Amino acid sequence: MEGIKIKVPVRKKARIEIIPLIDVIFFLLATFVLFTLSLNRIQSVPVDLPVSSPPRPDQPPPENVTIQVSGEGVIFWNREQIDMAEVPSRIAFYKTQTEDPRILIAGDERARLGQTVAVLDEIRKAGIKQFSVETHSRPTGR
Repeated sequence: MEGIKIKVPVRKKARIEIIPLIDVIFFLLATFVLFTLSLNRIQSVPVDLPVSSPPRPDQPPPENVTIQVSGEGVIFWNREQIDMAEVPSRIAFYKTQTEDPRILIAGDERARLGQTVAVLDEIRKAGIKQFSVETHSRPTGR
């Protein structure tokens, strides 16, 4: 018996057709060009930006208060050593005497977080919204 020969068709290699690819690229390019041309017709929401005004010469600059918390638990009010019990009354008095109260909270190298948070709580309880926390340490009492 002779062997049966099966003829296997030769497969052609797959090719990437470049013409349809160019058509797709031109379509995308035309879409982006038309989109960018229509951008200048998009309406936006009008926003009234605040205008800065120079400080009036008859008005003194606002006085800032610095509260420093040290590692030993000592609190300084503008370089004056005070007790933690005095902090709420001083903040309340400062708020009544100043039109725009601002407080800077500072600490030395060994300041404890708990006492600093207690001072922040007293500032918040007094209703003062403009306060800053100094991000680098300073020597105690300065």
